[in-house]
Amino acid sequence: MSGNEVSADLIRGNIDTIILRVLKNGDNYGYEIMKAISEGSSGEYILKEPTLYSSLKRLEKAGFIKAYWGDQSQGGRRKYYALTDEGSTAFMENLLAWNRAKELIDRLVQERSEKNE
Repeated sequence: MSGNEVSADLIRGNIDTIILRVLKNGDNYGYEIMKAISEGSSGEYILKEPTLYSSLKRLEKAGFIKAYWGDQSQGGRRKYYALTDEGSTAFMENLLAWNRAKELIDRLVQERSEKNE
């Protein structure tokens, strides 16, 4: 892995929060969620379908999203996902936790770099 690459493991640990963020923009179905994540990362992260659907099931079970069938389209009926009030709250809590963790990691890395100089 080069210095510019981000570990998929780092992202995978936050995929639920990333999906909740996508759904804050409005209801969506699986392929469009994956597309939004790819576009949001400028193509640097491609969410795999099994990871997406595992996360969607986990989020639905937690009550953070709800699923419903959309109207018939050219490709058949699509299952859409919508953010619930609980999901919106969970997103905000996760975002705050992420920002705290990012600040802490930045501080620890900076301190370690300065000690080694």
